[in-house]
Amino acid sequence: MAGRLTRQLLASVLVNSIYAMKNYPVVLLNTMLAPISFLLIVNFVSRGALLAQAIEGAFIMSMFSSGMGLQADLSHLKNDFKLQDMVVASPASPAAYVFGMALSELVYSIPALATLVVMLAVFVHPGALEALQLLAVMLMMFTTSVTLGFTLSTFSSDIVQSFAFSGLISTLFTTLPPVYYPITYIPLPFRYLAYLSPTTYAAEISQSATGLLQMSTLSIVLAWSVLAGVTIVFAVLAVTKARWREV
Repeated sequence: MAGRLTRQLLASVLVNSIYAMKNYPVVLLNTMLAPISFLLIVNFVSRGALLAQAIEGAFIMSMFSSGMGLQADLSHLKNDFKLQDMVVASPASPAAYVFGMALSELVYSIPALATLVVMLAVFVHPGALEALQLLAVMLMMFTTSVTLGFTLSTFSSDIVQSFAFSGLISTLFTTLPPVYYPITYIPLPFRYLAYLSPTTYAAEISQSATGLLQMSTLSIVLAWSVLAGVTIVFAVLAVTKARWREV
């Protein structure tokens, strides 16, 4: 059982990331362009004052966008190659299929993530506990976007539609909310709108963990609770609402 699961995961990584990385290395620029470009813009505009926040924001964008990228990839494989039909008819479980494809998205994002890890270590200097908190936040962001991306991919009938939804959702969740800068920069009447996005809570937790934002204990607990709740809700939706066999 363990051997078969390992082969399924490796097959997903080979099909969805290694092939593209090997044959079309230029596509790796896509995984780095958005998070790094926003980081540079915020850094230049703030004259370096928000570099640490921008690095953490780039991490959040990279993890969330990687998960949402799963939507387009799964839709392409489902509609153009009928791969989901074959998986449904095989002994492979939906969980193994989705986990393998999600893992491939992380492998695909290694250049961007490695760059951000180095920048985080050089400019932010997180301790062990801080690094664990950041890792937990990033994994929750990735899980949220993966489950959302998988659910939407099962409803999508066209790759163009999938790319449109993926880009729209990534923009709404990672550029409009205060991910690259502190939420205190938003005037109070509009600040409440930012809390409609789970990435706002992820950014607050990350910035608070590294001493970039002062938050009360109650606010930190609330942020963790909301982020965990959103992750669970999207996971439940993926399990109960995704059209796994109706293709």
